[in-house]
Amino acid sequence: MTIYSATTEDITVHVHSLFLERYSSPINHKFVFGYFIRIENNGIEAVQLLRRHWLISKEWGETEEVEGEGVIGRQPLIVPSAAHEYNSFCSLETYEGAMEGTYLFQRGTGEEFYVQIPRFYLRAYAN
Repeated sequence: MTIYSATTEDITVHVHSLFLERYSSPINHKFVFGYFIRIENNGIEAVQLLRRHWLISKEWGETEEVEGEGVIGRQPLIVPSAAHEYNSFCSLETYEGAMEGTYLFQRGTGEEFYVQIPRFYLRAYAN
């Protein structure tokens, strides 16, 4: 299992993905992938995750953008030396793809900043 990581302003994002064969149907061009994210606050102040912005690349070069509030319906507050973990999924029409993006965070002062979500790969039958 490959873990992809990126750190921006004391916030580290770790991601790994899995092909979910049970929910996929290659004959119908449906490939489902789960991804697992851990966001660590290595700073000295609490931060709140407000929004997410994903770029989902498909095998043939097409890219889809997904943007919205929080993650899986939540806008977690992450205190110093703590982490927030969640998992979700993505469905593609191709057996390979990639995801990357940003989270928008806010400090207690109201200052907002972006955190990089590292590019990670989605590959059917590669787990």
